[in-house]
Formats: sequence, structure tokens, C-alpha cells
Amino acid sequence: MPSCLGKTLIIANPAAQNGNGAAAAEKAGRLLTASLGEDAPTIVVTEGARHAEEIAAQARDVTSVIALGGDGVAHEVANGLMRLPAETRPALGLIPVGSGNDYARTIGMTCDVDRACAQLLASVPRPADIGSVNGRYFVETLSFGLDAAIALDTVERRKRTGRTGTILYIEAGINQLLHHLTVGRYTASFDGGPAIAGESITFAVQIGPTYGSGFVICPEARIDDGLFDMCIAHPPVSVQRAILIFALAKSGRHTVFKQMEFLRAHTLHVEFDEAPPAQTDGEPLEGRIFDIQVESSALNVLMPTPLPS
Repeated sequence: MPSCLGKTLIIANPAAQNGNGAAAAEKAGRLLTASLGEDAPTIVVTEGARHAEEIAAQARDVTSVIALGGDGVAHEVANGLMRLPAETRPALGLIPVGSGNDYARTIGMTCDVDRACAQLLASVPRPADIGSVNGRYFVETLSFGLDAAIALDTVERRKRTGRTGTILYIEAGINQLLHHLTVGRYTASFDGGPAIAGESITFAVQIGPTYGSGFVICPEARIDDGLFDMCIAHPPVSVQRAILIFALAKSGRHTVFKQMEFLRAHTLHVEFDEAPPAQTDGEPLEGRIFDIQVESSALNVLMPTPLPS
């Protein structure tokens, strides 16, 4: 069966795979070239923040753009692609060699260059939802409060130590739970409804089910249903209970606790009394007032298998 990749651009984060992102991109290029022939991929290695976005925004003459790295490069590439006209927008593919890889996990891509290339060659572009917050797009996760503080702490620890993986997120989580368990006050309107005042420790808005390198915060979330899935953790929550909820969220078993509220919506307007820690796909986000919406089926994504029902 011929591949549907067509003319392909690989955008690689050189810092991925413990600094071996460029070498991983060269390997992927060789593997894909062997099958694609005259459509051998072009490889561009990023040189700094937002460079992947700018490269993707200029990818007007390709069929597929493959983000090689973690959630950060996927986030940037998706933002770049969304700047192109929908009718000519290339499909997004992933070769996940980052530290979190939550979006790759959601679409079923493996974190191995050889196997990921084989998956891409057999993939089919499928329409997927994408979220937008104050004009910035996200493919998997947006969160405010404790979980965002954990995600941002994880990034800082990764930069400082060079370590990666779930254990780093757990370390950051324990640190935040023990020392920074604070309450955020907000007013929210879902799908244009009445404003509702509330308090939260965690406020997650998900396209896909996971964040933080595999924590299943919204187990029922799908990337093709045109909806956000939201998880709001309301106070009061003791430190001991918060640690238990955090541990169970790794496998999605935190849903039984009365402090956890789960909602779905197409749009959300939320105003916090004070600017909370916030992140989109692991990237920091600033502000106090956020307009959030789903753009249904706005991005074609190269998926190796149909999404589970």
C-alpha cells in the first residue's frame, strides 16, 4: 500500500532525546527516504523558541509536517500549521522522542524512531480537534493551578538536571503538593451560560486524556468529539488527600473523589481573581482572563490506528 505522507517536512528539536534530536531526525530521514523515494523528506532543525512554529507556518507546498521531539515541538508545529489556510493545511505527524509525549500517547504513536517511522508510513490522516486559548492553540492540554505549577516545575527540573520521564513529574508534584497547595478563585461561563463562581486547586481543560507524561486526568476525553473535557479539583483538600488523588490520577482512578468535578463544553470563559500558574502542552501561559474554545476537526493528524471507541 503506498504511503499517504507525500511530500514531507520533518521539524526536529535538537534538544530532544537527551540532545540527540538532530541525529534522530537524520535516522528518520533515512528510514522514510527508503520508502518514499522521490518524496524524500526535508529536515529542518530548530534553532530556538518558536522556530518550529515559524517553519511550519511556511510549509505551504508539503503534504505532511512531522514534529520530531516532545509535546513542546508538537505544540509549536500545530500553532504554525493553524496559520495556514484550512484547505491547503498539511497533516501533522509525530516522531515522539521527547520527555512527556502526551499527544503522541493519545494518537497511538510509539516512542521509538524505527517503529514511529513504520507507523507513519502506514498512517492515515484523520481529522482531530484543537483547542485555542486567547488565540494560542493547544493539541492536548491546558491547565491552571496546581497541575500547571507541577508541569512548569517539571520543565525547570529538566533544564537543571537533564533528566526526563514520569519520575521527574512525580518529584515536582510532591514538591508542589507539600509546599504550594493553594486555592484559586474564579468565575467561569461554559458554552455561553451564566457565570459561575468557584474555587479550584486544579482546573484542567483537555483535548486528549493525559498530561504530565501519562497522568490520565480526563479518562473520557477524545480528540475527535468537538468537546473539551474538564477536570476541576475543588477545595477543601488536605495535603494527604491531594497526594492520594495525585497518585491515582496516573491511572485515571482519581475520578471517585467528591472533590473532583468533570464537565464537557465547546467554549469556556474563565476569569481568575489572581493570575494562576498556567500551561498549554507544557508551555507557560500568562494571564488572568482566558477565552477558550474547541475548533472541531481543524487539523488532520497522521494516526497509525483508529482511535479506540
